[in-house]
Amino acid sequence: MTRAAVLGAGSWGTTFAKVLADAGCEVALHARRPELARAITEDAENRDYLPGIRLPAAVRATTDAAEALEGAELVVLAVPSQSLRDNLVAWTPHLPADATLLSLMKGIELGTTKRMSEVICEVTGAGRDRVAALSGPNLAREIAEEQPAATVIACSDGDRATQVQSACKTPYFRPYTNPDLVGCELGGAVKNVIALACGVAEGLGFGDNTRASLITRGLAETARLGMALGAELTTFAGLAGLGDLVATCSSPLSRNRTFGEKLGRGMTVEQVQESTHQTAEGVKSCRSVLDLARAHGVDVPITEAVVRVCHDGEPAARMVQAMMSREAKPE
Repeated sequence: MTRAAVLGAGSWGTTFAKVLADAGCEVALHARRPELARAITEDAENRDYLPGIRLPAAVRATTDAAEALEGAELVVLAVPSQSLRDNLVAWTPHLPADATLLSLMKGIELGTTKRMSEVICEVTGAGRDRVAALSGPNLAREIAEEQPAATVIACSDGDRATQVQSACKTPYFRPYTNPDLVGCELGGAVKNVIALACGVAEGLGFGDNTRASLITRGLAETARLGMALGAELTTFAGLAGLGDLVATCSSPLSRNRTFGEKLGRGMTVEQVQESTHQTAEGVKSCRSVLDLARAHGVDVPITEAVVRVCHDGEPAARMVQAMMSREAKPE
């Protein structure tokens, strides 16, 4: 039986803890708040993030990270991407020496423009072969309800990827493996930015043509950046690319799409943030994605437009107009 520690008890961390337990793992789930940890352990439910979902008995929660990590063979990191570095500084002394470190996070670090796997290696000192990322069309609520879904485990070490694959395979959750860690992480980060744009378009009252155009051009934008960073082009046609992008841009369960929709309806970024207690990763990551693209000379017009709306005070109504009036180029 695989011993797993999941650090982060939000909706996705809790859902993945359930997946691991359903796959036969013993799971320790780390929560920051004592009342949340107690409710998960005693009531088998995370009412704050997954109300109505019963958690398996194999999931136990604790506020003590050292306790959660003791003896873990698989360490799952499921915190907001911009808080990863600070959290890792505290957790690193307790990490088991050869545990696989699996990132569920989809973001690019502000300031450094590092992918999450790069932050993990830098802070923990772990070799790249120990670090994996999970990405795909994985809306937490649907998976928690055991609706069929697929995902990708990306790792440069094929044996570790296969081990993680076995640890999280269930009748409702099918993982594939892929050695392209760069492409899978980048697809997961940029799709949040494109989903914000799709949400804005939805909030402005635009329909399927607009959304399809944003998804398609957003995929091209992601692939251009990925190729500049050494990713495999085929990754962006798979689950971690197109699959994740379509789900995040289309579903009302998507935090980023929902955030963008509220912006499109006239709310400010601050007003939307006050109305929700969940993290829309794209709001912060759009700036680091833009910085990364500029550093490599890659044109990312949708990302630029999202940054102007989220951080430069540009009215959402001008976003689509600005993109449509750009100089025409061959597809």
